[in-house]
This record gives sequence, C-alpha cells and structure tokens, in this order.
Amino acid sequence: MKKTKTNCDDCAYFTYDDEYECYTCEMSLDEDEMLKFMQNNFDSCPYYRFGDEYSVVRKQN
Repeated sequence: MKKTKTNCDDCAYFTYDDEYECYTCEMSLDEDEMLKFMQNNFDSCPYYRFGDEYSVVRKQN
C-alpha cells in the first residue's frame, strides 16, 4: 500500500509555540521521527491529521 505524502503545514498537530517563537509538532516523536521532522523530510507521517480549522463552524450550520 502506497502512503501519501503529508504536509506539516496543514496538519492539526503542527502549531505555533509562543515560548519558542516557531512552529512545532505536538506529537511525541521518537528520535528517528524527530530527525526526519527537523530535516523537513517527514513524508508519510503516521500522526498526520488534516487540520481543518473551519470544520467546527460547518457543523454549527
């Protein structure tokens, strides 16, 4: 089964951290996963979830 390429930019777990003043992944990544994330080479992330911030609004209609 071919996994699709994911993009951290639209992932629900990719959020801005005010303390570090940068975007971070909120998932608890292991050492290998963190290395891939830091190298911007985290294709087929097992934690990826599309971060549709408007989904809650659509449910209210």
